[in-house]
Amino acid sequence: MSDCLWTPSAERIEKSNMKAFMAHVNERWSLDIQDYEHLHDFSVNEREKFWVSLKDFTGLKAQDWGSRVLVNGDKMPGAEFFPDAKINFAENLLKKNDETEALVFWGEDQVKRTLSWKSLHDEVSVFAQALRQSGVKKGDRVCAFMPNMPETIIAMLAASSLGATWSSTSPDFGVNGVLDRFGQIEPTVLIGVEGYYYNGKAHDCLKKLEAITEALPTLKHCVIVPYTRDNPDISKVKQAVLLDDFVADFEPQDIEFEYVSFNHPLYIMFSSGTTGKPKCIVHGTGGTLLKQVSEHVLHCDNGPGSRAFYFTTCGWMMWNWLVAGLAAGSTLLLYDGSPFYPSGNILFDFADAEKMTMFGTSAKYIDALNKAEIKPKQTHDLSSLLSMTSTGSPLVAESFDYVYRDIKDDLHLASISGGTDILGCFVLGNPIAPVYRGEIQCRALGMAVETFDEAAQPIRGEKGELVCVKGFPSMPVMFWNDPGHARYKAAYFEKYDNIWCHGDFVSIDPDTGGMVIYGRSDATLNPGGVRIGTAEIYRQVEALPEIQESIVIGQDWEDDVRVVLFVVMKGSATLSEALIQTIKKKIRTGCTPRHVPAKVIAVADIPRTKSGKITELAVRDVVHGREVKNKTALANPEALEFYKDLPQLSG
Repeated sequence: MSDCLWTPSAERIEKSNMKAFMAHVNERWSLDIQDYEHLHDFSVNEREKFWVSLKDFTGLKAQDWGSRVLVNGDKMPGAEFFPDAKINFAENLLKKNDETEALVFWGEDQVKRTLSWKSLHDEVSVFAQALRQSGVKKGDRVCAFMPNMPETIIAMLAASSLGATWSSTSPDFGVNGVLDRFGQIEPTVLIGVEGYYYNGKAHDCLKKLEAITEALPTLKHCVIVPYTRDNPDISKVKQAVLLDDFVADFEPQDIEFEYVSFNHPLYIMFSSGTTGKPKCIVHGTGGTLLKQVSEHVLHCDNGPGSRAFYFTTCGWMMWNWLVAGLAAGSTLLLYDGSPFYPSGNILFDFADAEKMTMFGTSAKYIDALNKAEIKPKQTHDLSSLLSMTSTGSPLVAESFDYVYRDIKDDLHLASISGGTDILGCFVLGNPIAPVYRGEIQCRALGMAVETFDEAAQPIRGEKGELVCVKGFPSMPVMFWNDPGHARYKAAYFEKYDNIWCHGDFVSIDPDTGGMVIYGRSDATLNPGGVRIGTAEIYRQVEALPEIQESIVIGQDWEDDVRVVLFVVMKGSATLSEALIQTIKKKIRTGCTPRHVPAKVIAVADIPRTKSGKITELAVRDVVHGREVKNKTALANPEALEFYKDLPQLSG
């Protein structure tokens, strides 16, 4: 058993939403559940009762929930929750309509704004009217190339109020990265920012928007949101209209919500693009709502009076997750920009100034604070702060130590893990249970999570595959343009029939019930906890005339993963320092800064299968000194020798 670092007080347990929910379940179903373990058992063994209890306890609205709760419950994929329901996502997030704060926004040290619930309601109303007037209807795609600012949430709520489907990226994406995503889903409307702030500087986005809009033939409008300047010149952006002009003809009124089915597409998220263009993962309205509200209310103890923050961009699923905090009645604290400008204290300044109760971030950020010797406990009050959540990559034991030593000792620290695939968590925090060093506290309610060994048998205390053995509401509805659900089934159900295999290498502690995640069990890169697809990098690198071919892997390095790029040179070309910088610049501008490799190394050949596919997993194994198990599948196994014991990778 790991060291216990924090235990909630008896008072905190009694006042928690989790405890109140237990009482609700006990009264509703004549049970006597007194601890989390038995509540979790109930949630996976009595799924219909659990999800009905959850929607009633949290006050979720529907035009009609219908009489059926679960159909084909033994099928995965195929299980259908609330198949007769008619609901609207935005209606459930516009929880209040008063003058208390709904959104608080800081754009580095440049912009500070607050929006009341009434103002949020009014701005969603006029934006929705403008979208409807523009011809947006149920099922149309509305996309955003936006920072994490109030206008992005307003636009999403307006789109979902109409039953439109939302998808977003952040403005640090390159043009190719945006088009690889939005180009597949044919948006009707694009909301784009004219510029954004990072590290104290304004970065223009209009040039990118010119190229993006030119390449999206289905686009009818590009709504430009001013941020770094009031009157940008948008004349070169196709179909462009400034936000104020787009909504000018409308006045706030009651929002006309379009009711949709439980599985109606709400969000389109994107996979990392490992083997080609990113897969478009379609998430349903009801499943997203139920799953995310269960996590906010029960696992994070959020509700009216909570002030929840997550450091995220609109290109990461944690933005979609954070927004659902509105359905818990929480005030959302939004921050866009660098978390280290003007100093590493900025987010703690934000926490104190805005009385933050939940501080959400990444494991890499916590590690960076530790290495920078930032000690908020000595410089900040943080009396309002009740919890801190960490995701993106495993939170190492030393980071648990740092949080309790240098941030706050009376704090619910929750390492959480799930992903874009489920728009929520498989494992996460429990506010009524102890925190153990290096462990994720518990399996999520409603999620029948297990660890499987090689023989597909459940195990405890040993490393194995993270699986989910029963269907849950936030499984993807489908992948976009995936006839017969072939890619969907291959992504999660190829290894085990009728069982979700997530691709994480994990163990469950038999004593605490907590989980340790050791990393991904596939080839997806994960530097700083951000999933990166290799194919996105190849498309940039191999466009250079000096490069014949390339292969990229993630190398385990200092409790994280660093991107290592190997290149085969064309003809007599050589890998000079100038070319390395050119490669890095092209990747940074064509993809994102997170894709940029830490090392670029020239090799003579790349191993490939007999069908001609390059083999990242084999290269990664060689670099880490592991045996390549299936050399017979390779057409040129001798190429593996070029990756052994490279001195460039030892420092």
